Amino acid sequence: MDQFNSQDTERSVVEKPRLQKSHELLTCTIKTPSFSYIHLELLTDPPGAAVELDNLQVKSYCTAALTQFLGLTGTAISLDILKVEASACWIRVPRDDLGPFAAALTAWKGTSDGGVKRLLRIKQCSDWLGTMAGSDGQDQLWNND
Repeated sequence: MDQFNSQDTERSVVEKPRLQKSHELLTCTIKTPSFSYIHLELLTDPPGAAVELDNLQVKSYCTAALTQFLGLTGTAISLDILKVEASACWIRVPRDDLGPFAAALTAWKGTSDGGVKRLLRIKQCSDWLGTMAGSDGQDQLWNND
């Protein structure tokens, strides 16, 4: 009888291996991205002026701001215009140049044409374009307009 009991206990101790519910296929960590992204908005004075941006204006305004703030060094900053839509635009600069670019645009006093003052304002900037695109429109969340 002792043999029979010892065999039963051995069988109950052995468990089936459990299956994993998920598998990790790939792990990738990007520590320092090469570029930073900036969302700019054109402000006008008087505020109701109907002015739309185009690629040449964006490039001209950014170059003017960089030249005023950093001189010839500022014109060497690479600038890629990704999208221009009405009074907003999205640009890409090398990651290391984001600080000088933002400082130059913040210090820029703008330009006047036909009695309308124009100024580019930085709405947001990030090393990741997806975070900016996902947060577009959040500033309107609590407005009753």
